[in-house]
Amino acid sequence: MLLAVLLLALVYTLGYVSSSDNGGIRAQENSSANTSGNVDFATLQQIVNVLERDYFSRDQLDEQALYQAAIRGMLDSLNDTGTFYIDPTTNRTTTGPSGSFEGIGATVSQQNSQIVIVTPFLNSPAAEAGIRPGDIILSVDGESTQGWPVDKAVLKIRGDKGTKVTLSVKHLDGTTADITITRDEVHVDSVSSDPPGGVLRDASGAEVTDLAYIRISEFTQRTPEEVEKAVQDVESSGKKGLIIDLRVNPGGLLQETVDTSDLFLDSGVILIEQDRDDNETFYRAKPGGPATHIPIVILVDEFSASGAEVLAAALHDNGRATVIGENSFGKGTVNISQPLGDGGALYVTIRHWLTPAGVQINDVGITPDIRITPGPLDPDYDPLNDHQLAAAIEQLHGQTPSSQPAATATP
Repeated sequence: MLLAVLLLALVYTLGYVSSSDNGGIRAQENSSANTSGNVDFATLQQIVNVLERDYFSRDQLDEQALYQAAIRGMLDSLNDTGTFYIDPTTNRTTTGPSGSFEGIGATVSQQNSQIVIVTPFLNSPAAEAGIRPGDIILSVDGESTQGWPVDKAVLKIRGDKGTKVTLSVKHLDGTTADITITRDEVHVDSVSSDPPGGVLRDASGAEVTDLAYIRISEFTQRTPEEVEKAVQDVESSGKKGLIIDLRVNPGGLLQETVDTSDLFLDSGVILIEQDRDDNETFYRAKPGGPATHIPIVILVDEFSASGAEVLAAALHDNGRATVIGENSFGKGTVNISQPLGDGGALYVTIRHWLTPAGVQINDVGITPDIRITPGPLDPDYDPLNDHQLAAAIEQLHGQTPSSQPAATATP
């Protein structure tokens, strides 16, 4: 799907916007500089010059594509999924760690070479101006969008708070309108209480009212506050159990992940950080919290990574949750983000982290207590018949989910 990017990039990180000691990579650094004294990176530019002069299909050369391929090749040689490059366009169109951005507040997709509104956010400038789901954006400030890729549309529509943008749109009823929208700061919620299909149902299809459900899409600066409010509502409602859905959650900010985990723990280790010299830093839960006793089941899949794995392991290893689903992604590294001179960003692994049980899950993942398929991104998944969610309900109701338990219960 080409859903965009007015939302969040799927970046498997933990602590992905931590500041660095040197304040970022200087744009003016000479490309011929080297770290060993034996490698001259200016040779890369020499190769480009030769290709542009002599290559048979030189009219098809794309300098930007060559440049990004060189970066990817260099970083791929490290064999480290936590160290990677984000190109300038992606870097400008992602929401980032704050969970907010400045723009009109809508998701868009590309359909049949047209830019289409998927949905405006609730109470967003787009919604208040009259933008509707399914609207075709014909032009932005008088410039036709025909054939635009999604990222170009996002860059044209986004802008600073207080500025205006005019969208010419075609509604689903065939009528057209020019809609001028004043951009504002838009907050993207990372927590939702709406289960797949809209209603929590067990394996028989019966509605379940005694259990609560929250989904955490990623860990931003706003996540601990959002989760705390959600679990306070759960506690006040008298629900007998809680399902925390971490499927397709790529992770996020380190401290916010720790703070979220702490909401469910009264004591114990949340995670252990390990530096290159094997020095360890322990993150521990503080006494008290809004949800330290309610029974919990956590759902994970192969796209649950980093911060999602931290939360799952923290609650599991401290005896607070059963984990159901599929093996998680296996992202056991802590990263920092360095801004680059081209407008992109370099994410660099600076530490590893271990589960409370002292397990390094990088490239391995967390093994669920109960294996259930399919997950949300599997071809056979049906949100109205979610087997993983049904198994979570059975577990919280004291029943045995109809699945073969995993070989080990330790993430």
